[in-house]
Amino acid sequence: MRGHLHTRAGRETTMTRANDRSMTGTTEAELHSAGLRFRHSGPIAEITLCKPERRNTQSPAMWRALAGLGQTMPADVRILVVRAEGPSFSAGLDRSMLNATGNTETIAGLLDGSDVTIARKIREYQDGFMFLRDSNFISIAAVQGHAVGAGFQLALACDLRIVADNAVFCMKEPTLGLVPDLTGLTPLVRQVGYGRALEICVRARNLDAKEAEALGLAHCVVPADNLEREVEDWARGLLQADTGAARETKALLQSAEVSDIDLQRQLEGAAQARLLRALFATTDGPGRQF
Repeated sequence: MRGHLHTRAGRETTMTRANDRSMTGTTEAELHSAGLRFRHSGPIAEITLCKPERRNTQSPAMWRALAGLGQTMPADVRILVVRAEGPSFSAGLDRSMLNATGNTETIAGLLDGSDVTIARKIREYQDGFMFLRDSNFISIAAVQGHAVGAGFQLALACDLRIVADNAVFCMKEPTLGLVPDLTGLTPLVRQVGYGRALEICVRARNLDAKEAEALGLAHCVVPADNLEREVEDWARGLLQADTGAARETKALLQSAEVSDIDLQRQLEGAAQARLLRALFATTDGPGRQF
């Protein structure tokens, strides 16, 4: 079991050299170079940050690879787990980006363009986080150790966060003279409120697992050795729901955050109509028992 989740049939489909590009648009070698691994097993898929020797620090190459995975996610995926190898979930931005020169994309390199160009580039980076809100699946962050800066934002981009008791969250960007710009601020404010979010970001202080759970940022806290098993249990529980109903419900909950009640009731009615038609189109027909 270690390192991946199993389907009910207990089978795992791992990308191979023969079929990986057709599944994700990116080869396994290209993903590994970006610090990622992808596994797809029936309704469950996993994205693993796999550069533990660098504490899974993030780079533009990783963000582009994440966006590519989002664009080509298999249609049958219902649960997407984002996890990491080693003691840290992600220590945030690869600090080599702050160097003036080097082989990696740098902040200095971004400044060669106009403000419009910089904003466009950052939007491309954000695509590596935005896809985790897709209503076709439920995303789960399995977090152990440090989730700092971009690591914190990656966890926030997921729908649910299952957290080891040794987890530490920190929004470090303001101490570097930057702002958090990888889509983490919206879910943070929605969860903890404006004032607490301001304090967390500007003080750039550590939140341990206990506080994260108290604030609702962690949906479950377990001993580190039990993290994989807990994530598997949650995935199994989430799979009990009807596929269409789960997808419609996620979309409705997302719209409920921003819609007024009149629009929301229309969306709920339309979703229910779709589900009723699908339900009574089965061979059981109107006589189906509830």
